[in-house]
Amino acid sequence: MAGGKTLEYTPTWVVAFVCSVIVFISLVVERLLHYTGKYLKRKNQKPLFEALQKIKEELMLLGFISLLLTVLQGPIEKICISEKLASHWLPCKEESKSTSTTAHFQTSSFFSSNYYSRQLLVFPAGTARRLLADDAETSKSGSTGSCSEGKVSLLSTTALHHLHIFIFVLAVVHVTFCVLTIIFGGIKIRQWKQWEDSIVRKEYNPEEVLAQKFTAVQDHDFIRGRFLGIGKNLAFLGWLIAYFKQFYGSVTKTDYMTMRLGFIKTHCKGNPNFNFHKYMVRALEADFKKVVGISWYLWIFVVIFLLLNVAGWHAYFWIAFVPFFLLLAVGTKLEHVIIQLAHDVAEKHIAIEGDLVVQPSDDHFWFHRPRLVLLLIHIILFQNSFELAFFFWIWVQYSFNSCMMGKIGYIIPRLIIGAFVQFVCSYSTLPLYAIVTQVSNVEGLINIINLYIVSV
Repeated sequence: MAGGKTLEYTPTWVVAFVCSVIVFISLVVERLLHYTGKYLKRKNQKPLFEALQKIKEELMLLGFISLLLTVLQGPIEKICISEKLASHWLPCKEESKSTSTTAHFQTSSFFSSNYYSRQLLVFPAGTARRLLADDAETSKSGSTGSCSEGKVSLLSTTALHHLHIFIFVLAVVHVTFCVLTIIFGGIKIRQWKQWEDSIVRKEYNPEEVLAQKFTAVQDHDFIRGRFLGIGKNLAFLGWLIAYFKQFYGSVTKTDYMTMRLGFIKTHCKGNPNFNFHKYMVRALEADFKKVVGISWYLWIFVVIFLLLNVAGWHAYFWIAFVPFFLLLAVGTKLEHVIIQLAHDVAEKHIAIEGDLVVQPSDDHFWFHRPRLVLLLIHIILFQNSFELAFFFWIWVQYSFNSCMMGKIGYIIPRLIIGAFVQFVCSYSTLPLYAIVTQVSNVEGLINIINLYIVSV
């Protein structure tokens, strides 16, 4: 038969060996995740532990989807549709029968290369020719003979197999990008520790504490760096500066000191020596926990992308710009929130007694909801990982020259945009969100409560 030997006629040592390898790899991965979780719990890293649990849930969901595809493979193959219907909305344009038959035998990928050459070595020449003919007929008709003439299977066995591989690649890329996100974000926030240490040394200096201090608002570094004046032209200039600011020096030492003081004065008046940097690390971990999952609305995006991946539409290229533009919008908005905080102080005061303190407010965020920004970051990270997972899947499964891959002019920009979005969002935007949202009334209070619960 064209499908090869069944388990009834497969050597038992082969079955045992293959199962042993699969089980061993699975146990290694499971133990690795288990001991990682134990390490995080021992280090009292509750947000990261919960993020790890969410990643395990997503892997289990993807595994369950793969299992469903395997179990329902037979019923799916028996569903027949007309050849005319099956010829519409194809990822690749159909070629002539003779050309497609030749291409079928020449298709090369990581998972299927040299398959037919192995068949020629194992079986006699006549048998091999029959196998090739059967496979070619199955490939062209998309069925196993269960459909009548003029109809084809809804999804062939080969297509289901490739879908399995896509789910595996998506899981690997998603987990990899989650790890990169927390690594880059952690590197960025840990750079702020030296600022926290210098502030603490200053606060413990008796001369600094006892000295009576008046601050000229317009001469303060935070105001000079963020306040541009009043007027429509200057307001537009503020948005323009916020756009470019997200790429370099997104958070300066003056920004950190000012927002730190505003947070402590609002939420921690009874604890002036509050370790804001440690709190920021926990806040980043809590935010990371929320952006690692694959929510239902993200699955809607996956379905829409697979639907629109039609030959000639170049959907894979245009959709790559969605996370890119969202990233630019989110980063610009977060930087503009800091500018608005400076404007609130500069427009009301000329000089103040003591240090300059910003007033937390939810009004500076879209729809007065800081969490909406985190939702957009979640969408950005997933869409970017999905886009690159789709690229690697095509490369591994169908080769770099596949018609689904597109021209080189579409490939290079996709890769550059993907790398850019992943780095900037992880290293700049997510840490920026972590500190800016602490100057909101609701977000700061909620995170204080969560930090207390974690530390108990």
